[in-house]
Amino acid sequence: MGMYMDVHRGMKGITAAELKEAHAADTAIEKEEGVHFERAWADPESGTVYCLSTAPSADAVQRIHERAGHTADEIHAVPLAV
Repeated sequence: MGMYMDVHRGMKGITAAELKEAHAADTAIEKEEGVHFERAWADPESGTVYCLSTAPSADAVQRIHERAGHTADEIHAVPLAV
């Protein structure tokens, strides 16, 4: 299992409730791909959302996001953490 940080753009004005709803949509189906979404952050002003997950691959992360209705614009492996 690897760790991944993904980035969503174009979500300008996102609210805390909308971020929570999007995160819940991911976590509702994450097990089907062996993914676990740890946390999500958002900057409503820029419209950027970040999600941290553990998963077997970046493709598995993207499949969950696609099915939940918010495809990631970027997915980065995070091989080192402190």
